[in-house]
Amino acid sequence: MADYRLFVEEYAANQLKECIGHNTINPVLFSEYGVKRGLRDKNGKGVLAGLTNISLIQSRKEVNGQSVPCDGKLLYRGYDIRDLVKGFLDAKHYGFEEITYLLLFGVLPTPAQLTEFQDILTRSNFLPTNFVRDVIMKAPGKDIMNSMTKSVLTLASYDDKVADNSLENVLRQCLGLISVFPMLAVYAYQAYNHYECDESLYIHRPDPGLSTAENFLRLLRPDKSYSELEAKVLDLALVLHMEHGGGNNSTFTTRVVTSSGSDTYSVIAAALSSLKGPKHGGANIKVVEMMADIKEHVSDWSDADEVRAYLEKILHKEAFDKKGLIYGMGHAVYSISDPRALIFKSFVEKLAKEKGRDSDFALYSMIETMAPQIIAGERAIYKGVSANVDFYSGFVYSMLDIPTELFTPMFAIARIVGWSAHRLEELINVDKIIRPAYQSLLSEDALPYVKLEDRK
Repeated sequence: MADYRLFVEEYAANQLKECIGHNTINPVLFSEYGVKRGLRDKNGKGVLAGLTNISLIQSRKEVNGQSVPCDGKLLYRGYDIRDLVKGFLDAKHYGFEEITYLLLFGVLPTPAQLTEFQDILTRSNFLPTNFVRDVIMKAPGKDIMNSMTKSVLTLASYDDKVADNSLENVLRQCLGLISVFPMLAVYAYQAYNHYECDESLYIHRPDPGLSTAENFLRLLRPDKSYSELEAKVLDLALVLHMEHGGGNNSTFTTRVVTSSGSDTYSVIAAALSSLKGPKHGGANIKVVEMMADIKEHVSDWSDADEVRAYLEKILHKEAFDKKGLIYGMGHAVYSISDPRALIFKSFVEKLAKEKGRDSDFALYSMIETMAPQIIAGERAIYKGVSANVDFYSGFVYSMLDIPTELFTPMFAIARIVGWSAHRLEELINVDKIIRPAYQSLLSEDALPYVKLEDRK
């Protein structure tokens, strides 16, 4: 097997030059044909591909007829995310279940509706007999997102109505997947940690009386214990990552695959595959890696000049991964501020104090202020730069002792709510496959076919 792989690797390496040569497109042609690469224009504005009632992102406003950057705003079903967070925190209850109801059904639940909904999620919180043994533990690996995707596709085999795309059935399937996602993620990690890292194996059952955030920590930790603040901060993280407009890559993937008439399991598997990319769901891992690198190479974390000098090295591609990026800074839409990062920060500070990591938080705060100034001073940018939610989320997960392998799966546990809402909205409103156009650069005159024996 190893010899075969080496043979194929050598063949691929030898053929690479020809592959690149016949697939490279002159970048000038994109402008010539008016093609918006990444479906965004040179100012970062996305191509309008659909309509949605699920969420709204605002980063600019009209002032005297001019579009100018403003503080970021995020609305779920018309409600400001800041008001929603304040609402469930003031009421002293967990928010994931309440906001999931809001995103799926469009209204905030009454107490009776919320109790019923929580019961529905609890009743859906099970996996088929021996699924953990026969599927999750069968081929464990470090890439938990791949393990989750495999599990989701395998769950389709247990659903006798897998291809039924009636709204009632799709809603049932979505509720089931939302409920079991924490189990799929944690169990996949536990299998990897046991079989690949030679650690003890822990498979805990979820407690029907606990929230999603509490159950996640219960499933993950050997002793099942957690503090109230830990669970509250994790619950907040889930709410802030649930939904972010129809234009992000994984949600657009959800819409595209839904439009083809595919089943729910295939749609969610495709969304997972999109989210796992480092340009989308893996950004917080890069932040944590970058911060570890900074702490390793900066002798005094409180010395602003020393920190600034190292950030400049990172920006100049002289340090860290030499990509020239200060991770966690900037966003495809937001300019002046990401409201999720602002909400998160105060709770991150509380958790840092509880965990004895005040110096880490101080370093994060310093870089949050300093990095945008450095970037703006050295690069021509069309909009402002600010810390995004990924800047703090990885720090939070590390303080919660969530392993790096679960950072992106944490994102998926939250974002499946938004994916489900968008799948339902697409099914209800649009009965047309999404099929964008590509301008071909081939000549209309076909090349003459050359017989095999005459080719050189």
